[in-house]
Amino acid sequence: MTSHTLPTDTIVKKPNFETQRFEGRALQSYILSTITIVMAVSACLPLFSVIIMLLYRGGKRFSMEVLYALPPTAFETGGGFGNAIIGTLFMVGLAAAISVPFGILAAIFLAELGPYKKISQICRFCAKTLTGLPSILAGVFSYAAVVLVMGHYSAWAGGIALSLLMIPIVMLTAEEALKMVPKSMKEAAYGMGCTPAQAMMKVLLPVAMPGILTGVFLAVARAAGETAPLLFTALFSEYWLQVNDPTASLAVLIYNYSGSPFENQIELAWCASLVLVVLVFILNIASRALGQRKK
Repeated sequence: MTSHTLPTDTIVKKPNFETQRFEGRALQSYILSTITIVMAVSACLPLFSVIIMLLYRGGKRFSMEVLYALPPTAFETGGGFGNAIIGTLFMVGLAAAISVPFGILAAIFLAELGPYKKISQICRFCAKTLTGLPSILAGVFSYAAVVLVMGHYSAWAGGIALSLLMIPIVMLTAEEALKMVPKSMKEAAYGMGCTPAQAMMKVLLPVAMPGILTGVFLAVARAAGETAPLLFTALFSEYWLQVNDPTASLAVLIYNYSGSPFENQIELAWCASLVLVVLVFILNIASRALGQRKK
């Protein structure tokens, strides 16, 4: 039995990807990674400090009573912000009822019916501009268009003001979600004889629904924390919800009580801030979960 050896010049050496500890590239990567981690942690410090402060000061005042009791007067102790929670839920729910159908229908037009038309480009530009518009301007517009017409502040006006902030978010996220539906699915639906309306209702919207719901939750989370539009439309009330009268909300309660000279109201403002942050956090977690399902 004879053995054959390959010529030396035909042997292919494996590339050496190992790096030495103090090699130039490894050292540079280590330094840049360290700087990036330090910068990322530094950017999160304000958020962590706010959360710790809310848990410390808001958690001390939290009890079941604050969730259903009415706000106290100046020299009273105890009390809560049950009317502000109900007012917030009503106005945000009204804003969602207005903005979600408008936003989704507009997204269908932008993504499917006329994506390259001039009016689509104008609508898309206006929506992107509205996402960066100061929220106080939405309050001023709603004050002129609703409060002055009705002659008084109300929960209806507050909901309409919040819907102006939610519509562009819902519209743009829904448009992106519809664009991400694979073209082969649309072609398969048309190939099976579906009309455009049937393809939209049976294929496109169900597939894009997780992305659409993610945008809706993000819009609701933003609306729940807005204060400026409600100062011009819903104002504030110490009583339970009356939809045709000034209405309490968590954001305005925090704004009013944070500058109060009475310790009980300041503590309620901290506790209301904690409740509002938890509410927004839950909505963000829900939107992330829906986004993961989409993938």
